[in-house]
Amino acid sequence: MRIWSLHPKYLDSKGLVALWREALLARRVLEGKTKGYKNHPQLERFKIQEKPINSINVYLQEIFNEAQRRNYNFDRNKINWELKSSFIPVTSGQIDFEVKHLLNKLKIRDREKFRINSEIKTFICHPLFKVVPGDTEKWEKL
Repeated sequence: MRIWSLHPKYLDSKGLVALWREALLARRVLEGKTKGYKNHPQLERFKIQEKPINSINVYLQEIFNEAQRRNYNFDRNKINWELKSSFIPVTSGQIDFEVKHLLNKLKIRDREKFRINSEIKTFICHPLFKVVPGDTEKWEKL
């Protein structure tokens, strides 16, 4: 499971579809509706929020919005659009790690998206997150 801190616009088509599925699974985990993935490190930052379900719904909203920009057909009804969330901090080191990780994936999977992303000087994060100084997040598997 990879719940990207980066904005979903940087993902290739396979990555965006996978993120949609994984974020929906993450919400089910946070709702207590699964047997597996309960202790997945990627979910730690959601679990510590006052309202984790709100946070993951806001996360899903931006994935859906990116899918719409690309004319993909994701199911809008899978998201509670009324829920709001405050920002979740993410470290600058985590963003740097994810940029490198994504570029390595794209180099193999989607050369054109790799080329486009390789020219970007500053990547933005998903709007749910706010970048703060720091190293790679403790929950990240290095």
